[in-house]
Amino acid sequence: MIIMKKEATQKQITHVASEVKRHGLRPAISEGKFRTVIGLIGDESQISFTHLATLPGVKEVKTIETLHKLINCEYSELFYGKGENSTIKMGGIEIGGNEPIFIAGPCAIESRKQLFRIAEEIKMAKAHILRGGIFKPRSSVHSFQGLGALGPEEAEEALSWLRDAGKSFDMPVMTEVRGESQVDLIAEYADILQIGARNMYDQDLLSKVARKGKPVLLKRHFGASIEEFLSFSEYIAAEGNKDIILCERGIVPVGKGKSLTRYTLDLAAVPVVQKETYLPIMVDPSHATGRRDLIFNMSCAAIAAGASGLLIEVHYNPAEALVDAEQMITPEELKRIIIASKRIHKVVIDKN
Repeated sequence: MIIMKKEATQKQITHVASEVKRHGLRPAISEGKFRTVIGLIGDESQISFTHLATLPGVKEVKTIETLHKLINCEYSELFYGKGENSTIKMGGIEIGGNEPIFIAGPCAIESRKQLFRIAEEIKMAKAHILRGGIFKPRSSVHSFQGLGALGPEEAEEALSWLRDAGKSFDMPVMTEVRGESQVDLIAEYADILQIGARNMYDQDLLSKVARKGKPVLLKRHFGASIEEFLSFSEYIAAEGNKDIILCERGIVPVGKGKSLTRYTLDLAAVPVVQKETYLPIMVDPSHATGRRDLIFNMSCAAIAAGASGLLIEVHYNPAEALVDAEQMITPEELKRIIIASKRIHKVVIDKN
């Protein structure tokens, strides 16, 4: 990273960025309250750090010894300040702020009536953000793929329901982007673009979603290490989009597999990620456990571990849900989780 002097002029910053480009790299310019820092994206062996250090306005050039350089705490301290984290603000909501944020809604949107009823009930339960799947990644081609699979008209209609439900109940909305061809359409309607676990490794999709300039929620792949998780989130940051929400959703269990839980919820990832990066990290106990009777316990544990919030699947009648019925909870159960989570969060904050 190239650390500019506090008194560096815009002309000097532009000149340094031009030098980086001239050597075949991309500059990532971060202007903070203390100084401007320029990160290098690309093969750093193509440029002399000694040359960069002599350019007008440059204070020093430092090497960050990780693959996730642009989201690393050492990098962010220079423009956010030591111990300061990134927050994502949408209206009166602040993800990564002083209070946990709750994202809730159906796994799959099935009808306008279903969505609006769930939206109203999760709002009453004090959830902050409405989620709902339109393009559903499924293991079997014979399973319900979401309304988006029925055709472009049906997909856009479902997206309009999601947007309208969010406006009706004063909640930002989030849905999953399953492929590059869906990015432009979904970005017109959704406030947060979700990249699911299966697509964590899709570099082109990550880059295209990032360029929309909207907050991106990135789920950890169920076979990915924490290092890989952070490295692939770097593809979003490399496009100049720092509004990244990380989400732990469970990894493949050791042993014979998924007989008792769908995945193994790696809660150690929460404090580890917080030590490595300035990004907020949320937890999805629904996909991690696959069992509604475990979601309350694991939600409480996630907040105790320091998560910035929870992503939970909710349905007023889980038994009739077309997707993931066994891991859906009711709005009343969501309300209990939110009340308990806020109490636990207060205890953790007071202790620290």
